[in-house]
Amino acid sequence: MRLHLVFVVSLGLAVTACSGRSSIQLAPELAGIGANERVYVASTRAFLNGNFTDERLEGLDYLRFDVSVPPDRLPGEVELADATPNPNREFLTTAADRYNGPSTFRSALAGELASRPPEQREVMLFVHGYNSTFADGLYRTAQIRYDFEIPGIPVHYAWSSAGHPFGYAYDRDSALFARDGLETLISEISAVPGARMIVIAHSMGSSMVMEVLRQLRIGNRDDVIADIAGIALLSPDVDIDVFRSQAHRIGHLPQPFFIFTSRRDRALLIAALITGQRSRLGTLGEVDDVSEFEVTLIDTSEFRGGETDSMNHFTAASSAAMVQLLRQIPAVNLALANDPSQQLDLLQGTVLTVRNATQIILAPQVP
Repeated sequence: MRLHLVFVVSLGLAVTACSGRSSIQLAPELAGIGANERVYVASTRAFLNGNFTDERLEGLDYLRFDVSVPPDRLPGEVELADATPNPNREFLTTAADRYNGPSTFRSALAGELASRPPEQREVMLFVHGYNSTFADGLYRTAQIRYDFEIPGIPVHYAWSSAGHPFGYAYDRDSALFARDGLETLISEISAVPGARMIVIAHSMGSSMVMEVLRQLRIGNRDDVIADIAGIALLSPDVDIDVFRSQAHRIGHLPQPFFIFTSRRDRALLIAALITGQRSRLGTLGEVDDVSEFEVTLIDTSEFRGGETDSMNHFTAASSAAMVQLLRQIPAVNLALANDPSQQLDLLQGTVLTVRNATQIILAPQVP
């Protein structure tokens, strides 16, 4: 028990040391230096004393931010600003607004969709994971949309994570608390005429997405599920047996359905230790455990996370090599994916198909 505690404490200190954390930096005078990403947000974080806190809000707060994506950075890299922001290297917010309710939020989304070409009239919904601050989630949403060139409007669901490596238990409870808010947000997006959703979830956010899909199916909201054009679970912190139970209850999963895994994900190895399990869905090495479901596992074990991801817990989005590789593949470019088996000529790796599931074990490209 003592060894277990020392290991977890040491890991927590390592995460704290390598995680650049920041509150939102509003700098309208720096607009135009970086690429602008307009991100819509629904939040269950209470806004107190000028900050989005980890306290849980009843209902949803609806907002919009213009995020400046800095020009001088590697793909996948997210550096947050300190007291003296550098717009060439750091993510910044150049404008912000709050909506007075869901109807004005829907109207804003509808207007944004209508102003775009037909091929870009989709919504990319990102749900952050464990140990995430409001700034972490907001800027990751902008980074994923920008780096992967996903057509459509980025929307972020900001649930009340403690934003601290020792807040795992609090975050698990907060994720349960936030399920209804996410169901409401997905339903609001579905109510926008013509809107289609790509849902991307990271870590503990993946468990929430699965729970909400289950709730929608139980509530006979098949019309809402039908508006989901694809799911991607990045490093999902989900018990494998729980995932199987959720997937069975959901029935037909939205397609395509990607699960990004890595056996090098140290954060999930610790999560397995904390929960007393042998592994989590995000460290799954064999496709057999989920072979009855129509899913595609993308094994990224041969890649390492970016500079700010020493735990390899966000490899699919933080590794410059992974971003460059996945950009090439329409089947894994989350907004356009259809049949991954048809795009394998662009990959170096191994493809396994077991019953309904496909596993793609990616390998770094050799120059």
